[in-house]
Amino acid sequence: MKPVRQYTVLLGLFSLMGALMLGCGTSDKQTTAGNTPTSSAESTTSTKTSDVASTRSYTDYKGHTVNIPTTPQRIAYFGENYGDLLVLGVQAVGTSTSMIEGKVYEKQVQNVSDLGFPIDLEKALALQPDLIITADTDEKQYAALTKIAPTIMFDTFAPLNERLLHLGDIVDKKKAAEDWLAQYKIREAEMWTKLHAKGVKSGETASVFTYYPGDRLFAMGRTGLSQILYEKDGLKPTPPIQKALDEDKGFVQFSQEVIGQYAGDRIFILRTPSSEAQQSTEQLMKSKLWLQLPAVQQGHVYIQDIGKTESDASTREWLLEELPKLIK
Repeated sequence: MKPVRQYTVLLGLFSLMGALMLGCGTSDKQTTAGNTPTSSAESTTSTKTSDVASTRSYTDYKGHTVNIPTTPQRIAYFGENYGDLLVLGVQAVGTSTSMIEGKVYEKQVQNVSDLGFPIDLEKALALQPDLIITADTDEKQYAALTKIAPTIMFDTFAPLNERLLHLGDIVDKKKAAEDWLAQYKIREAEMWTKLHAKGVKSGETASVFTYYPGDRLFAMGRTGLSQILYEKDGLKPTPPIQKALDEDKGFVQFSQEVIGQYAGDRIFILRTPSSEAQQSTEQLMKSKLWLQLPAVQQGHVYIQDIGKTESDASTREWLLEELPKLIK
């Protein structure tokens, strides 16, 4: 990977991580106002009647109520988890392409313009979207985006089974979302049956660690690989990670000195493109504290690129096949 691309990918990834830590708090529940067309004054022409029927009211998880197209045709999508759109058979007209570089679904993204990171308002305007979906919760930027097109703040860190249904509703692909989730649940159960047969015991704990530049160590909470590991039939979080989950945190920073409290029976290390973070990871894995961990001594440590462990639906499909290969 070229240095410039490394920087762009890392900037996008960790800027989103920082935004989540600052604003994640208690996760609001996302609601919709259903498929009822938006109310308006009595139409006097057939054209006005058609316009009313083509939009509906939607309330996003941050409480903004907006009239959106019933069947949006030109979506600008700003945030991680673009792979959710793909399993619904939807391509956006624009996204931040740095967030899809290196992902397992990168080659499936076609004819999508780059909106930059942070989002370039002029580029977004030029695409003439009829709907903007953004993961950014900055109200100032939201106000600017609403001048371009109807805009929804979307919780891209919500659990997959909730998130995909909400997204399917927004883009008029609710049936496709329901069908995909039904098939995914079957395949996921089969994967865990396979892993239990390979020696993964019921009730075992797991931790997902990654380094941030600046020698900062994080345990993943409600985002990324943790979402698939902590499913009903899967592995369990350790107490400090469970606390982070209870507090709706995407991840939690901790010091090396207390790694024993965070480490589970199985440990997953996520590599980032940052050479500085890679060096911190190598130093950790040579330390006495690390070598004394039961998971390390039993050979239950697994390493994967962070870009291949995200929680979007496309990556989750890929992980159903990859996790059994990783956990030998």
